Amino acid sequence: MAYTYTNSKGKKYFLHVKKMERASGKVTELYYFSTDPDKGDTVDKLPAGKVVVELNSGLPVLKKD
Repeated sequence: MAYTYTNSKGKKYFLHVKKMERASGKVTELYYFSTDPDKGDTVDKLPAGKVVVELNSGLPVLKKD
């Protein structure tokens, strides 16, 4: 089950992750929210040390704890 967040406007977002390999060879995980649960690889829980905050537009983003 994907991690979901419902914003103050009542819109539901699903947390996704995309793994990218940088030129140095290091693998970086990029987390993002989407309204489509089938858009990519979903995440079951928040990453350690992160919290969800909501921007003025209603879009949820991850922030360091």
